[in-house]
Amino acid sequence: MEMKDWKVLLVDDEVEFVTTLAERLELRGLAPRVCHDGESALKAVAQEAPQVVVLDVMMPGMKGLDVLQRIKESHPAVQVILLTGQGKTRDGIEGMKLGAFFYMMKPLDLDELIAKMGEAVAAAAVG
Repeated sequence: MEMKDWKVLLVDDEVEFVTTLAERLELRGLAPRVCHDGESALKAVAQEAPQVVVLDVMMPGMKGLDVLQRIKESHPAVQVILLTGQGKTRDGIEGMKLGAFFYMMKPLDLDELIAKMGEAVAAAAVG
């Protein structure tokens, strides 16, 4: 499947970060949807399930790990890549136990993220 056909949802409460990330992915041919909190992310997944969700762990309100758990319960084929702040490896490991596909530390390496999203899309197809 071509990269332009990937269905990607970005979820992060840091508006500037997630907007910039979306713009950088658009330059590579992707058209990600963006949400700024867990509730809207769950609604977006329910409306049109993406193949990959790139999800921040630390958000006000519903935490990323709770969002992950709810996505995996309702849409087990959706692959979730967690984003954690520096030194938050524990959150990433906890997320992997809950079914996350992978976790990455901020600041992100865009090429690494795109590579992992490609692996996640392939895993979602097997789903």
